[in-house]
This record gives sequence, structure tokens and C-alpha cells, in this order.
Amino acid sequence: MSTPPQAGHTGSTAGGPAHLLEIRDAYRTHGSGDTTVTALGGVSLVVRPGELVGVMGPSGSGKSTLLNLAGGLDRPTRGEVWVEGQRLDTLDRARLSALRRRSIGYVFQHLNLLPGLTAVENVALPLELDGASVRRARRRAAAALDEVGMADLAQRFPDELSGGQQQRVAIARALIGQRRLVLADEPTGALDSQTGEAVLRVLRSRVNAGAAAILVTHEARHAAWADRVVFMQDGVVTDTSGPLQHPERLLDGTIR
Repeated sequence: MSTPPQAGHTGSTAGGPAHLLEIRDAYRTHGSGDTTVTALGGVSLVVRPGELVGVMGPSGSGKSTLLNLAGGLDRPTRGEVWVEGQRLDTLDRARLSALRRRSIGYVFQHLNLLPGLTAVENVALPLELDGASVRRARRRAAAALDEVGMADLAQRFPDELSGGQQQRVAIARALIGQRRLVLADEPTGALDSQTGEAVLRVLRSRVNAGAAAILVTHEARHAAWADRVVFMQDGVVTDTSGPLQHPERLLDGTIR
């Protein structure tokens, strides 16, 4: 495996907010009384332009809940989430949808590709929904698919693609357009090591160009691509370190 490119953030872009994402003391609970379950227990996190933050931790530690709050797919029970200077819980449904469509790219564990659309149509859809012409959106979608090595399969439907190929389509969809915040939940989970590294290189390149990203991963070698690594357990952040030469130490408990 080749060494990840040098990590390092570029700071805020001219006229843009210093923080692309800021989570302030966020809690997320489910249920009430004796049945209350705390998914997040007071998490604060800042991600700046040009910064890739890795998030690691065991299953059930709150990683996916954190991404859902960061992307406006869920709201905190208590606390605040800000994206590009806008507090998400103050936005009405239309404004929140527009912000998510234009500014946030998601890579879900379950991909969420539309089965009736080809790969290029799936990738182009966010731009078309935001008013881009079909021709322009498809052209940019084709370029995004080429970035992840899927140009030759652009006209295939999801059920004609392998799991790894579908994963790459989902990643292309997350990166298309001018989205400056990318939220990736195990984006290389269905990929072989070589393809996974190529995808991480694309993500790292986008971040180095001024985007911000959160990468949830169980793989220490993938966390090595991040500027810093946040370790979660039982809904709270238990450690932050980075950039790490040996991020697997977060998992075996040797970093304190």
C-alpha cells in the first residue's frame, strides 16, 4: 500500500466561514424515562476547510449518529449544529433541503442508489434537482464517475453493478458539484484495497482543494489519510489525535 499524501488543511476560503462544520455540545437521545437511550452524550466537533477528520470507534459508539446530525438528516435533542455558518435547526424544510443538496455530499453505508436510474443519472440527480440542465449535470456526473474509475459503466443500472461498483457510484454522487462538506460512512467497506485507496486519494484531493470531510472507518490504515482522528465510545469523544502514524493505537488503547 502506498503512503497517504501529506495531510494538512488550507484554512478558510476568502469570504467563507472559518468552520465548515461546527457541532456544539450535541446530545441525541431516544425514548424517555427508564427506556431512554443516549446515542450521543455531549459531542463537540469543528471541521475546517481543507481538513479531513477520521472518526473511529466500535459499533454503537455514535459514529453514524454524529454523521446524521452533521448532515441535517437528524436533529440533536440538545445542542447546536452549524454548516457554512447556518444553524441547521433554524432552517425550514425547503432551506435545509437546499443546503444539503448544494453543500453536503453523503456516502451512506446502504448507498441509497435509485434502482431505476443508471449510474450517471444517479450521480447527476442532485445537480438536476438544483436546477442544472440535464446536459450539464450529466457531463459533470460523467467526470465524477471517471474520478472513481467508473466511466466505462456509466450507463449501467445499480442491479447490473457489483457491490464495490455501486459504492463507487455513491462516492461519485457525494463529490459532484461544489459541495464543500463530505460525510462518508465506511466509504471503502465494499471495495478491494487497491480501489479503496484510489477512492481515498480522490477524497483527500477534494479536501486539499478546500472541502472538509468526515470519514467514519474501522480501518486504521484508512484513518491514516486524515489530518486528525477522533475516537468515540458510548456516544462521547474519548480521544483526539493526529495526524497519526499509527492510528491503530487508538483501538488498542495505547494512546491516552
